Amino acid sequence: MRELKPLSRDAVDAAVAKAERYRFLNEPGEAESICLDILAVDPSSHAALIILLLALTDQFGESADAHERARDTLALLESEYDKAYYAGIIAERRAKAQLARAGAGLSAGVYDWIAEAMRYFERAEWLRPSGNDDARLRWNACARFLDRHPHLRPAAEDVREIEMLE
Repeated sequence: MRELKPLSRDAVDAAVAKAERYRFLNEPGEAESICLDILAVDPSSHAALIILLLALTDQFGESADAHERARDTLALLESEYDKAYYAGIIAERRAKAQLARAGAGLSAGVYDWIAEAMRYFERAEWLRPSGNDDARLRWNACARFLDRHPHLRPAAEDVREIEMLE
């Protein structure tokens, strides 16, 4: 691998803004790269960690190890609220990526990922700072997702149904 050129410390703020812009432009690989450069010079950059985690979740379904790398990034977050909230984001996005990839016919496990996300969002709700209802908004979005996809069931029900067919 080629030796990478380090980011200047005084360029970190601009690089954070650029990483966020690349994420919004649906270029998560570019955002990820910029965040890695930021974290190389400022390993405690909360903004870079969050953008990196989100950029990795944007790559679910495209990159085989994106989920594992998102979980590794989650472990670097310091606040218990952030850990719970972003664990919920990871589970929710993994479910949606799995459903998009597999389609309605092969959706085993999607319900379980959404249910896990909802548990994390409930935990985050208890830990939230005053005036921050982000976890409630995500929990509601997950509930509506399940309402729009009534065919989704817990994996244990899928297994029982398959066994009954055999």
